[in-house]
Amino acid sequence: MKSAQPTTVYFVYMLECADGTYYTGSTNDVERRVLAHNAGKTGAKYTRSRLPVRLVYMEGCGDKSAAMKREAEIKQMSRSGKHALVHGDGMTH
Repeated sequence: MKSAQPTTVYFVYMLECADGTYYTGSTNDVERRVLAHNAGKTGAKYTRSRLPVRLVYMEGCGDKSAAMKREAEIKQMSRSGKHALVHGDGMTH
């Protein structure tokens, strides 16, 4: 009998940068990614010049494909749409 492989859950997350802009990404370990962004060397190029960053939104998406799709959807949102998502103003997918 085959044993079930553990399911890895992926998340889409949004960071607020020091300059007030938002950065959106996806990962299976949000805490590690936020630390990497704030370390400056292993985070995204976008956030390196906008430190520190803070986690303002996180959404479980199931698998990697779903997380990447949701990440793309959020990146297409206007700044006001992202703000509404972060602050729970009723804007969801």
